Formats: sequence, structure tokens, C-alpha cells
Amino acid sequence: MLDCDRKLEVLIAALNNRGERPAGKLSKPRIKTKQVNTPTFDVRTALYGVLGIDLTEIHGLGPSLALKLIGECGTDLQAWPSATHFTSWLCLAPGNKISGGKVLSSRTRRSSSRAAALLRLAATTVGRSDTALGAFYRRLASRAGKSKAVTATARKIAVLFYNALRHGMSYKDPGADYYEEQYRSRVLANLQRRAKSLGFVLQAISGDTNPAVS
Repeated sequence: MLDCDRKLEVLIAALNNRGERPAGKLSKPRIKTKQVNTPTFDVRTALYGVLGIDLTEIHGLGPSLALKLIGECGTDLQAWPSATHFTSWLCLAPGNKISGGKVLSSRTRRSSSRAAALLRLAATTVGRSDTALGAFYRRLASRAGKSKAVTATARKIAVLFYNALRHGMSYKDPGADYYEEQYRSRVLANLQRRAKSLGFVLQAISGDTNPAVS
């Protein structure tokens, strides 16, 4: 664990241009560039060599952002028994205020966590992608606003990050079309249950895939 932590310290130091560079095949001659914080090594390969998993499979987590997130949270997430505890620590989970059995508010708590800020940045980035997470972000943003969409998407990315590090989960994006189809199926199922409770039956219109109430 100490060796792993030391490797991460060297990677993070190199990413922040503190004068250290990872040794071995990943080391490359320093190239002058206008971007002060541009790393001079393959961050993705280096990070994979330390962790044994590719965090960049999770959309929104680029190599540099993934490394910075590791720097904030570490590699051992056992301090959080579940992904729910982890997202609560990040203040990305709804902070439900309950009185008399009724939920008065479910707003998330404010946080100055740098890890949470990085995850929100990842959510904003993934919102422009043609992925399942991107489709989720756009649909929620159109219904509840961009602020809530960023928080909810950041929470989803945090859960994937937690499961990848804690349980070695490998994420495969199902795509935006898959998400839209799943969303349509959920909406249709809810409509069918509601129609049935009111004594109606949903029936597809001839030549149309959208059912009508009869």
C-alpha cells in the first residue's frame, strides 16, 4: 500500500509540475509548452499501472481529472461502507429533512470539497456527450434545470468511481439510445399502472408505437 501511495504521490506531483516525474518507460523528456500544468507523461497508462483499472472508461473522467480525484479521495475507499455513504460525504446525495413522516426538503448540502467540484466538472463535460450519462443529464436539465442535472450526474459518476475502485467494476457505456429506450419503457410502465388504477387500459394506436387510453 505504501508503494502504491508513493507512486500516486509521484504521479500527482508530476501532474502539478513539482519537478518529479514517474520513473521507467513512462518518463519522457520535458517539452516546453505554454500550458503550465500539461503533464509530460501518459497519465492514463501510469494510473492504470498503479490501480490495475482504467478509470477513464467512466465518461467524464479524463486522465488528469481521474488522477486529481484519486489525490483527493485516495485509493482505499473502505472508510465508506457503500456508495451511498461516499456520495453523502461528497454532499451529492439528497439531504432529506423529514418531519412527521413527511419530506420537507431534499436539497443537497453545500460543500467546499474539491473532489465534489471535480465530479461536477466531469458531469458538465459528459452532458455534451452522446452517452447514457449525457442523455440522463440533458433530460434532467430540460425538466429540472442545469444545476440539479449537474448534481445528479455528478452523483452517478461518483457511484461509478466508487464501485470501480472498491469493487473493481469495469464500466461499459450502453449509449444514449439505450438510455432513451429505458426511459421510455419506465414512463410507459408508469402510465399503464396509473391507467389500470383508474379503470382504463392503454392501447397502441394502429401505425403508432405510442399507446392511447381506452
